[in-house]
Amino acid sequence: MAREVALPLEIEEERPEPRKRWKRLLSTARKHPLGVFGLGCVSLLFFCGIFADLIVPFDPEATLRERQTYGSLVKAIEPNDTRLTIADAQLEVGTNFDIDGERMSVVPPAPKVSGTGTIINVQRASSQSAHEAGAALELDTAIANIKPSWSHPFGTDHNAKDVLSRVIFGARISLLIGLTAIITGVTAGAFFGVISGYFGKIVDTIIQRCVDILLAFPAVVLLLAIITVVGDEDSSVRRFLANNTPLPKGEFLGIPTFLDVFIVALVIGLAVAVFTTRVVRGAVLSIKENVYVDAARAMGASDARIMWRHIFPNVAALVVILGSVLLPVAILAEAAISFLGVGVPLGTPSWGADLSDEKSRQNMLEGIWWPVFFPGLALSLVVLGFNMLGDAFRDLSDPRLRGSGLGGGGGGGAGRGPI
Repeated sequence: MAREVALPLEIEEERPEPRKRWKRLLSTARKHPLGVFGLGCVSLLFFCGIFADLIVPFDPEATLRERQTYGSLVKAIEPNDTRLTIADAQLEVGTNFDIDGERMSVVPPAPKVSGTGTIINVQRASSQSAHEAGAALELDTAIANIKPSWSHPFGTDHNAKDVLSRVIFGARISLLIGLTAIITGVTAGAFFGVISGYFGKIVDTIIQRCVDILLAFPAVVLLLAIITVVGDEDSSVRRFLANNTPLPKGEFLGIPTFLDVFIVALVIGLAVAVFTTRVVRGAVLSIKENVYVDAARAMGASDARIMWRHIFPNVAALVVILGSVLLPVAILAEAAISFLGVGVPLGTPSWGADLSDEKSRQNMLEGIWWPVFFPGLALSLVVLGFNMLGDAFRDLSDPRLRGSGLGGGGGGGAGRGPI
């Protein structure tokens, strides 16, 4: 008779409670510090682009001026007087000033100090008038090329415009151009890529030969050629957008030349569409050979239904990745064509336009570096941030890298051999 043997029950090991979500996020951030840096740069771009009107310290298009006082009249003067006595004078030969709106200029001989004040000789404007004693000598001047300071952290440019305000507002234009180019370009590229890859034959040949023709041109040359034709004041595309769409001709979202900026974005979007079409077509050629596509076709599904319900969902992730990768490229493309003089109009608070300003580049050789340095720094940080963020997402989403110790991963699979 078999004897039942009582086996001791193993004490079940207590499992620790799952870590809270914020601890997991903190652990992920520690493993991917460059990804956190990229996320910060991208978040700052979106924050400045959305709330630019609220956070700019000055109007990015306004000429900053300050009023200087050079003293005050000790004695009243008549319309024909050219000899003035000034109290608290801060004048020298060649100084210009206004008294109650009348422009005057100090002429030789040099100002002479007397017991009642400083005596100066002036050249008066054609419209001379009398002025009472105590009238102030003032001049409203533009503060151009001011070095970075507490009042203007990024300084001012040669047009006496605040560089910090232009950099902040330039984020809105760069974000608008990038998003418009990506939305239009990736959407059109995905559409033609799916059609080209699914139907093949003559449809594929026509679409791909058009793509080949456009890809034969260097990207910058292609953009220059298209924007020179499309961006002309009398071009049919511009007239169509102005007369048949709700796009405003003047200012919109604080952007003074909105239509010009939108046309630049559409041109960049065309270049994005060309590249996207080729990539999506390659993915569709592989997907359409799967069994479930043949099963859907055997059940009587139309081509449109197969493309929309079975093909596109399988390339949607690829399309999103292409959009995130090409967004900084579109922003950089705007700066490149603006540097060549065919981008957004000069004077528009754009990073590319500020970098392409010829006077600012000349002043940089004379030591006035800040009007060019800070827009270039903002552009570099945004492009670098997108790249760092994309690398971090790749490491987190790829199971081959997640536990291999590459890219800051956990290292769980590194160094393991066969048992």
